[in-house]
Amino acid sequence: MQRLKVGAIKLHSLEGELPPDKAVTIRRLYIEEITATDLSKVGSYSIDIDRVVSRNCENMIGAVQVPVGVAGPLKVCGEYADDEYYLPLATTEGALIASVNRGCRAITKAGGAEVRIHRDGMTRAPVFACKSVAHALETTRWVEAHLPELKAVGEATTSHGKMLGVTTYVAGTSVFIRIEFSTGDAMGMNMVTIASEKISQMIVEETGAELVALSGNMCSDKKPAAINVIMGRGKTVVAGVFLSDEEVREMFKTDSETLTSVNYRKNLVGSARAGALGFNAHAANVIAAMFIACGQDPAHVVEGSNAITTVDRMEGGVYVSVTLPSLQVGTVGGGTGIDTQAECLKMLGVAGGGEPAGANAKKLAEIIAAGVLAGELSLLGALGAGHLARAHKHLGRGQR
Repeated sequence: MQRLKVGAIKLHSLEGELPPDKAVTIRRLYIEEITATDLSKVGSYSIDIDRVVSRNCENMIGAVQVPVGVAGPLKVCGEYADDEYYLPLATTEGALIASVNRGCRAITKAGGAEVRIHRDGMTRAPVFACKSVAHALETTRWVEAHLPELKAVGEATTSHGKMLGVTTYVAGTSVFIRIEFSTGDAMGMNMVTIASEKISQMIVEETGAELVALSGNMCSDKKPAAINVIMGRGKTVVAGVFLSDEEVREMFKTDSETLTSVNYRKNLVGSARAGALGFNAHAANVIAAMFIACGQDPAHVVEGSNAITTVDRMEGGVYVSVTLPSLQVGTVGGGTGIDTQAECLKMLGVAGGGEPAGANAKKLAEIIAAGVLAGELSLLGALGAGHLARAHKHLGRGQR
């Protein structure tokens, strides 16, 4: 403590001299003294931190606990997820889990959610500076003519990743190379970044273009971007369910016409008028809660919420669907190995690598998409019946 106070050792250097648990304790006590704050609750946790301090969190002082509840069972009829599941949802928003739970009941009673994955590819897009617009065109033409060589160089950096393709974009003398990889059961951002670095080195050597940044924001990572809505990033997943008129009345206390109208005027017209990228009711709520519970990168909720909810009026009922163009999930790496998050993944039967490779990550994506469908359906029903404010007043504020 005295060495920290006089600057003889830095906070980030403690693990070099102490076991992880002692380093975390000393760091927390130091911050407590400096900020005059009791952090004893932050210092109480159940996770094994040996792995965490080396892979997940620098300058660790403890852990913040987020309540985890379950919704379900939810019947999922996917190509990878084909069973009933209890969804682990980490949230502090009262009424959310109750709402998703109602959607789960409706979907399960209706026979389950159909779910399909249409695309699966993680992207990274380096940006290069060229000498002129002519040089920029020469660079893009070279890249497009040498895809097999670039594929070989990129895939040599990983035992799991496979290059799916490259798309070039130009803005004046800036050239963007959007590289897409399949990444197995990993979310794959690190994998694709390392591969893209090697690919970029070859492009520099062969074209004379200057690599400015390994990420040029055409990826586009952790930012709202139309390119991810159109081209997809991570998993592009669609989930849907048919509900009869009777099921709509019974479960949501409204009717099919009202449900269709609410979705059209709120999710479609309202989102378009607002210039939104996501045309949905609250997809981010379910995605964020499952991401936190299951060790996903919470910042990727930005891309995950680029969801489109549709309600098609059909004979005898409605077909409700959600399309998630850019859902980025993995079951290995990142936060998936932290004890509490690993337990939630095990609960869904997706912990670790799948057989074949990528099966577990796809299964998790299908389950999350079905969960989003449950959340959308329930909120649309609550709005149609005029129950939203009542539910939040009762569950969100709680009883005193």
